[in-house]
Amino acid sequence: MSTRWRRFGVTMSAEAGVDPHTFRSVLFHEPNAAPPDAPTEPDYLVDLNLDQVLHSMNSGREEYELTPFFHAPLHDVSAVRYRHDVLRDLERPRVLDAVTRFAERMRRMRTHLEQAADLHYELQRQSWFVDAVEIYCDAIRALAKELAGQTITSEGIDGLRGYLNDYIASKAFTSLVQEGRAVRDALNAIRYSVLIRGGRVSVTKYADDADYSREIEETFARFQQREVKSYRVRLLDHAEMNHVEARILDGVAELHPEAFRQRSEFCARHRDYLDATVARFDREVQFYVAYLELIGPLRDSGLRCSYPQVSARSKEIRATGTFDLALATKLISERRTVIVNDFYLTEPERMFVVTGPNNGGKTTFARTVGQLHHLASLGLPVPGQDVHAFLPDRIYTHFEREEEIETLHGKFEDELIRVRAVLERASSSSVIVMNESFNSTTLNDALFVGTEIMGRILKLGCLGVYVTFVDELASLSEATVSMVAQILPENPAERTFKVLREPAAGLAYAWAIAEKYGLTYDRVADRISA
Repeated sequence: MSTRWRRFGVTMSAEAGVDPHTFRSVLFHEPNAAPPDAPTEPDYLVDLNLDQVLHSMNSGREEYELTPFFHAPLHDVSAVRYRHDVLRDLERPRVLDAVTRFAERMRRMRTHLEQAADLHYELQRQSWFVDAVEIYCDAIRALAKELAGQTITSEGIDGLRGYLNDYIASKAFTSLVQEGRAVRDALNAIRYSVLIRGGRVSVTKYADDADYSREIEETFARFQQREVKSYRVRLLDHAEMNHVEARILDGVAELHPEAFRQRSEFCARHRDYLDATVARFDREVQFYVAYLELIGPLRDSGLRCSYPQVSARSKEIRATGTFDLALATKLISERRTVIVNDFYLTEPERMFVVTGPNNGGKTTFARTVGQLHHLASLGLPVPGQDVHAFLPDRIYTHFEREEEIETLHGKFEDELIRVRAVLERASSSSVIVMNESFNSTTLNDALFVGTEIMGRILKLGCLGVYVTFVDELASLSEATVSMVAQILPENPAERTFKVLREPAAGLAYAWAIAEKYGLTYDRVADRISA
């Protein structure tokens, strides 16, 4: 994380006089736990449209580098509950407001540091650095004060509150505040005069010369009869000084060397002023805030997002009123309706086998199940209510791909190769989502291969979803559960996008054939009308 500050010339203090064994993180229950800065991106993110969710969370927050957190699911129930508790505290408006104001101040601090790094003149860089330190100190004290009177129930936020109190009382922080104030007071006490004569500019000590400007204004005010045109020129306030301003500043520094020497020493001595734990919190808490902002409009529309019950052992899962998060975010922004679905698995059930007409919501349902398990393993609220989720060791997906000439494989062969890779890596603790697999082959081949693959998945004991046009797979064993995408009975061409737990309708392959040969209701109706 220190790389974010390298450009500004700022390093981070590891302890700052505070016990290193106390609070360290609002994301990780174990103080030293954290994902690598660039963890491997799970290859299922794109299939499940979770890359869209991540993009929404990152939008406007690129500086926080939240991607590693999204790529690192948790596998421990206590770690998930730790995040749930922190989020519940952050859902308290006053706590969230305090954190938001803190983030704004820290962002202003970074803006000052970035500006300091870009400036040409050293004395000006020092001024921006001192301002950044003052903003930082104000941010720390304000957050500690605002959290002091709040009802806090999570170990994470309560740990932060205690840490801030100890940090504010530490020698490192008190010295930073006192020395910074002394530097500011010394500079504020400086008075000087600038004499401009022709093309010559002189800087001298201020000699208490009389200021006649007010008396002149009062004297001539009596002669003013009406509003007159102003000939004032607005001076541009660029951050970078021009050479004349720089020379004036140099002249002032020569007249008051002690005050400027004090500031220079302050900047050098406190180059590592940024406390590592504070910086870590500033970054980590944005993972929560970004997600709460993402699901806020969904909740406002009446959709439910709730904290799931998670288990690393029980594979009895369920959710009521759940939905595809990426799709729902898009639909709500377009003021369109989101269809929700329910599902559950009880012992010895393991796999949903989803059949039904094309474009009926089968793929969306499959993505929903996969998304729910990834989001649950991140310790985040998930779409739906009364959710019970399993913490998998890994999620695997197999979605239909466009045929790639470079591989020298046919589409069917390529699918078999990819499925084999999944089965070789999956374990009994994995979740597998297979969508529209083997649609490119015949019914008999799809049934044969699907039966073999489903048998291996069930032997592993994985949880998952299998979307197929082969309805025989839905009743393969007691571990398979049939889910059917629904249509309107009075109009088979119209989908409801509801997926219900019921026996396969026996029409899935018929729909696939009709679609392939242009014999669907819509296509036939178009031809007749033409």
